[in-house]
Amino acid sequence: MSWRQRWFPNGEWVLLVVLAGEILFFSAVAPGFFTLGNFFEMTRFSVELGLLAVALTPVIVAGGIDLSVGSMMGLAAVSFGAGYHAWHLALPLAAACAVLVGCAGGALNALLIAKLELPALIVTLGTFSLFRGVAEGMTQGAVNYTGFPSSFLFLGQGYLGGVIPTQLPVFGLIVAAYVVLLHRSVIGRALYAIGFTAQGARYAAIPVARRIGLVYLLSGLVASIAAIIYIAHLGQARSDAGTGYELDAITAVVLGGTSVFGGRGTIWGTLLGLFALAVLQTGLHGARSVAEKELQVKNSQVAVLCGAILAGSLIVAGTNVWLLRAVGAGSRGSDGHPSPAAPRRTVIAVMPKAKGDPYFVSCRAGAEEAARELDVDLVWDGPTSLDAAKQNELVENWITRKVDAIAVAVENRAGISTVLRKARERGIHVLTWDADAEPDARDFFVNQATAEGIANALTGEASRLLGGKGEFAIITGALSAANQNEWIAFIKKRLEDTHVGLKLVTIRPSDDDRDKAFAETQTLLKVYPSVKLMMAISAPAVPGSAEAVRQAGRKDVSVIGLSLPNINKPYVHDGVVQTVVLWNTRDLGYLAVYASALVTGNKLAPGARALQAGRLGQIEVRNREIILGAPMLFNRSNIDRFDF
Repeated sequence: MSWRQRWFPNGEWVLLVVLAGEILFFSAVAPGFFTLGNFFEMTRFSVELGLLAVALTPVIVAGGIDLSVGSMMGLAAVSFGAGYHAWHLALPLAAACAVLVGCAGGALNALLIAKLELPALIVTLGTFSLFRGVAEGMTQGAVNYTGFPSSFLFLGQGYLGGVIPTQLPVFGLIVAAYVVLLHRSVIGRALYAIGFTAQGARYAAIPVARRIGLVYLLSGLVASIAAIIYIAHLGQARSDAGTGYELDAITAVVLGGTSVFGGRGTIWGTLLGLFALAVLQTGLHGARSVAEKELQVKNSQVAVLCGAILAGSLIVAGTNVWLLRAVGAGSRGSDGHPSPAAPRRTVIAVMPKAKGDPYFVSCRAGAEEAARELDVDLVWDGPTSLDAAKQNELVENWITRKVDAIAVAVENRAGISTVLRKARERGIHVLTWDADAEPDARDFFVNQATAEGIANALTGEASRLLGGKGEFAIITGALSAANQNEWIAFIKKRLEDTHVGLKLVTIRPSDDDRDKAFAETQTLLKVYPSVKLMMAISAPAVPGSAEAVRQAGRKDVSVIGLSLPNINKPYVHDGVVQTVVLWNTRDLGYLAVYASALVTGNKLAPGARALQAGRLGQIEVRNREIILGAPMLFNRSNIDRFDF
C-alpha cells in the first residue's frame, strides 16, 4: 500500500492541495490573512459546525444520515438556558441537563432507525421538526436566555495564553475520541462494513443495530456539547440555535471524501472539508472588501481572482457563496513608469444587521455619501440575514485587516461585545449604530433616536387610533435585538404610567422577514380576534403585517410601526397602515460614517457635547451617545414627500 492510499484513501490529498492553494491565494490578496491569529480565529468560528461534522462522519460512513443535529442544538440550547435561568440550576447541572436532552434525542433516533429499521432520512426529517418545535414551544418563540456569568462565557469567547481559543481544546479532544472510534477500534471497522452492506455485516455476526444506534446516540450527545459552546460563544440561548448547521456539516463531511452511500470516509477528510470551507469563507470576506475599495490590480491578478471565484463556487456548489469583484486596470501610469505609492487611506468598516433589509440598504446610501465627502474608504459588509455569529466573524476579519474604525448595528449585545473590546485593545476605534453593545465595548453609539422617544411616539399613536382603550400586539424583529427590546421595555412602562387603557396581548418575532411577519399576523388575527391594532417595530414587518390585515379583510384593525416610507406607501394610501414612525435612515448611515471618521481623526473626544456632521450640522452628544434627533411620523398627508 502506497503512502497516498494509506493516508488519503479517498483522494483527500486533492482537497489538501486545494486548501493549500486557497491559503496561498488569499494570503496574497487579503491583507492580514496569513497570520497565526487569523488562523486561530477561523478554527474558533468553526468549532460548533466542526463538532457536528465530526459526529456525522461515522453516521454517514455507516450508510445513514442525521438531519436533526441542528435542531438538536436548538433544543439543547434552550434546555440549558431554562435550566440556569428558569429552574435556577447551577451551571454544571444546567449543562448536564442539556447533555441529557441531547442523549435523549440521539436515543430516539437510534430507537427508530436501529431497532425499528425505519429509513434514517425520514426519521431524522421528522425529528428535525420535532426538536425545533419543542424548543419553540419551550420558549413560545419569544424567550431568549442571556445574562450568563463571565466564567462560562470564557468557554466560547476567551483565549488561552491570549492566543488559543478556549473551545479549541474541547474540539480537539472530541476529534481525537472520534479518530479512535472510527479508525482504531473494532466498532469503527464494523461501521465501514455496515456502510458497504448491512446485510453482509449481519451475516458476519456484526451487531448492526447496536453499532448504528451508538453513532446516532453520540450524534445527539455531541450536538448538545456544540450547543453549550454556541451559547458561551454568543452569550445567548435561543430556540433557533444551529439553524442550517446540519446542511453545512453534511457539506463538510461529503466534501472531505465520505461517501453518501456509506462504507468510505475519514475524520481527516472531514476536517479538511471543514477547513476548506472556513478558509474560503474568511478569505472571500477579506478579498471582497479589497475589491470593494476599488484597488488597482494587474490584469493577471484579475484572472487569478476570477479563477479563485470559480474554484470556490465548484467546491461549495449548492451553497451560498459571496461573489468577489475586482475593479481596476494596470498599475502603471500613462508614461509607462510605476505610479507612486498612494498614502494609506482611512478605512472605515460598517456592518448592518442584514445587508438585504431595505432599511439598511437605505442607510448604506447615506454611508457612501459621507465616505465620498470625507474621502475615506468604506467597507460595507454584514450577514445576509440576522446572524449574530456572522457579525462576530466579520469583526474578527476586520481586526485581522487592521481597519481604522468599525461601526456595527448590533444584533446580539452580549455576543458581540467581547470581540468589540478585542478590536479596541488592538487600537481600532469602535462605534455602534442603530443598536448598541455594552458601553465599555465601544467609543460612541450613534443613536437614531432615544428609546423612550420611540416608545412614546408608538404608544401615543396607538392610543390615538384606539381611542385610549383596546388590545394590541407587537410584531418585533429578532428576539435578541437589543434596541427593539429596549423600545418594548419603554412601551410597557408607558402603558403602566400613561396609557392604562391599552393592553399588550403578545409579542411575536418576525426575524426581519416580511413573509414571517405576514404569517405571524395571520395567526394573531385568529388567536386574538379582539386585537384592534398591530404594532410592527421592524422595517419588513410593517408591510408584512399590513398585507395580512388586508387579505383578512379586517378593516377594524389598524397597523402602525417603524419602517421605511417607500415600502409602505401603497398601504398608507389604502388606509391599511395609519402611521409609520421612523427617522431619516439615509442620515443615520451618513452620521455613522461621519462620526467614525471624526473619532479616527481624534476630532471627537469622549467628553464631547456636540459635533459638526457635514450637511447635518450640529448633532447632540449625550454620555457618548450621538443622537440623530426625534423620530418622525409618516402618514397619508406627508409620506409622498419622502423618498427612502
